[in-house]
Amino acid sequence: MKALLQRVSQASVSIEGAEVARIAEGLLVLVGIEPADTQQSVEKILHKLLNYRVFADEQERMNKSLTDIQGGLLLVSQFTLAADTRSGLRPGFSTAAAPAQAQALFEQMVSMAQQRHANVQAGQFGADMQVQLINDGPVTFMLEV
Repeated sequence: MKALLQRVSQASVSIEGAEVARIAEGLLVLVGIEPADTQQSVEKILHKLLNYRVFADEQERMNKSLTDIQGGLLLVSQFTLAADTRSGLRPGFSTAAAPAQAQALFEQMVSMAQQRHANVQAGQFGADMQVQLINDGPVTFMLEV
């Protein structure tokens, strides 16, 4: 499982011109699910997302987590993160999980996140989404489990 974590001052997701999710300060996370991923993968990545220290403390050092600041978490499924880009000039998607598996794990991630954190939003699995964000820093990390 891959999660591209971006610290944002705001982010939103729209589908066909209608906004379906919005957060203020927090994390926009693009999630790529691979065939070997399981509920344990979801547990591990979610723990990291909620506790990864990417927000500034009083000394302007990255010492606070999303949980510490009670920021928003916007989860967006993005199968292209799991693409095989090692050779050629066109990505291959045999390294991404099958849609049914990916959807089940993504929905499980959203549900678990909502149980553990007060401010969780999500895009719609499989939809053609437009994602807008203001990356704060910019601060972007690729997390993998």
